[in-house]
Amino acid sequence: MPNRKLKFGIGIAVILAVVGWEAVSGFQQSKTYYVTVKELTSGKVTHQHVRVGGTIAPGSIQRNGETLTFRLSQDNESIPVTYVGTASLPDDFKGGAKAIVEGNYLTDGTFRAQNVQAKCASKYKAVPPAPKPAAETSKVASYSLPK
Repeated sequence: MPNRKLKFGIGIAVILAVVGWEAVSGFQQSKTYYVTVKELTSGKVTHQHVRVGGTIAPGSIQRNGETLTFRLSQDNESIPVTYVGTASLPDDFKGGAKAIVEGNYLTDGTFRAQNVQAKCASKYKAVPPAPKPAAETSKVASYSLPK
């Protein structure tokens, strides 16, 4: 009987260890930290595979089949980004929008993106109410008094 309990305890411990390991590694992969364009171009980043956040330069988006190229900028710094994929891009992916790209920063200064996502606006503004139509003339009959 004690041998059976020991085997059961070891089995439970192995299962808990595997579940714990998966939880920790999943948490590590889902971190959303990213570097800025300035940090990337300054050489402060030591990893080649990285997430970069910046603004899509207006007028820089070009599509050629499954290849999408654009410039990601911050202040006066920018990097060329190439994305090859079939995944549809977000609706708000356009010039002037904030974006995060994940991929490899190559030694020639270009960025090869594997994932592209648009950042959500930090605050939304309500749509102003539509102007009210001009006051309609009253449909009440007007009577004039006899003189």
